[in-house]
Amino acid sequence: MSQMQTPTETGFRQQLGLFDATMLVAGTMIGSGIFIVSADIARDVGSSGWLMLVWVLTGVMTIIGALSYAELAAMMPNAGGQYVYLREAYGPLPAFLYGWTCFLVIQTGSIAAVGVAFAKFLGVLVPSLGTDNILWRVDHGDIRLTLPVPWMSEPRVFFERTEFTVSAGQLVAVVVVAFLSLLNCRGVREGKIVQNTFTIAKTLALILLIVVGLTVAVNPTAVSANLSDVWGGISETPRYEEVSRFVPISALAITLVVCGAMVGSLFSADAWNNITFTAGEITNPRRNLPGALALGTGMVIILYLLANLAYLAVLPVGGDATLAAKLADAADQAATPQEQAEVERRFAEATPELGIQHARADRVGTAVLQQASPNLGVPFMAVAIMISTFGCVNGMILMGARLYYAMAQDRLFFRSVGALNRQGVPAAGLILQGFWSIVLIFTGSYSELLDYVIFAVLIFYVLTVWGLFILRRTMPDAPRPYRALGYPVIPALYVVMCAVISIALLIVRPVYSWPSFLLVLTGIPVYYLWPGKRAR
Repeated sequence: MSQMQTPTETGFRQQLGLFDATMLVAGTMIGSGIFIVSADIARDVGSSGWLMLVWVLTGVMTIIGALSYAELAAMMPNAGGQYVYLREAYGPLPAFLYGWTCFLVIQTGSIAAVGVAFAKFLGVLVPSLGTDNILWRVDHGDIRLTLPVPWMSEPRVFFERTEFTVSAGQLVAVVVVAFLSLLNCRGVREGKIVQNTFTIAKTLALILLIVVGLTVAVNPTAVSANLSDVWGGISETPRYEEVSRFVPISALAITLVVCGAMVGSLFSADAWNNITFTAGEITNPRRNLPGALALGTGMVIILYLLANLAYLAVLPVGGDATLAAKLADAADQAATPQEQAEVERRFAEATPELGIQHARADRVGTAVLQQASPNLGVPFMAVAIMISTFGCVNGMILMGARLYYAMAQDRLFFRSVGALNRQGVPAAGLILQGFWSIVLIFTGSYSELLDYVIFAVLIFYVLTVWGLFILRRTMPDAPRPYRALGYPVIPALYVVMCAVISIALLIVRPVYSWPSFLLVLTGIPVYYLWPGKRAR
């Protein structure tokens, strides 16, 4: 094992206090997901009780995971965070695989996807700058990759592309990523100012959505419908029907459906671990890192649960799928601005009938605000999500480069990435990360790649928390100013929950989970062939 270095041995400047670190945790967790993914979850689980259970389980897992990481963070407050924990517990290969997967798609793909989400909602206000404004299109035939699944009669398609397009929204996303990458090259102070400002703004916007949903926009009819059959409906969803074909036991099928439905909520609550990458820049990290993990995740999870209660207070879970399909066809056929405006008006009027399951473009948050103010709901939520996604991209850019810095220090990444500029930040890592994120923006496949990595994300969470048990044994005398809550029972519960969901995803969502596993494995030959490794 390599020797742990103290923060004072690095050139990083400790300019992040407890408040700054908490804003980084919350700011990277809150993106666009909380305003959207409940629609997909509702389609999978079919009722209010199951919808809330998915979010409660997500909250429990997130907070347990954060509190388990807090011990590791206080014990090893080093730049690179989770990479360092994996290296000390298992050795360099698993740590490299984590860093490799982060650079290949987890961190950079998230930056690309959230950057495009910013542009998508900018397009609601300025259509010419949105993702629907295609500037260039090239047809290149059908590129299709399939994956055989043992219990399915035909191979499943996990990647398909028939054309290459460049949209105005992609160019906007490029500008956002490039601007924030260069801004963070100027120093951690500049990055934290942007992060604090936008995290406060997005938190206030989410609070406003919750207040509106629980007060002026409350729909007694929707509340009655959601309370009439709290635990019904799940056995009637398409997802349940698909799973029950090869899992005839109802209770097991429901468990698998719930685990599969948690993909969206887990991603919406993800990225809290990124704060560990910046340990070298946090003042009094042995105290402030655990504090930021606890405060940031706790605050966000409470807001997420309240937001879903607000959704349920305004909209019924179930919706008219036939009406949704009819309106979607009308939107596709609308050619003039007048026709498009008419379709939007019809969507707004039909919002209670569409419910959470079939909200327009899955924009549940927008649908809630439309019920309070038909004219202001759409633009307000578009601005709120733009603020949210901009801050989220900034946080991921700021923190991600510190992971690659730690890898470069171990000679497992490009040497230049392991150097700090005059402002005390890894500028080369920021630029390389931004460049690859921009490449993913133009591939048009970043959203699929994000779907594929959820399995890998969970596996690395399992390995990291299990590493807590290993390090308690192998490093018993290491300083532990904070100890994981409820050790060993509660951290073990987290490992079990993540493992169960991972296994369920292999069965319920094989199109996502198996490619995710293969993405991680691509790092093994890279590790053994990396030239710096041979020079260690």
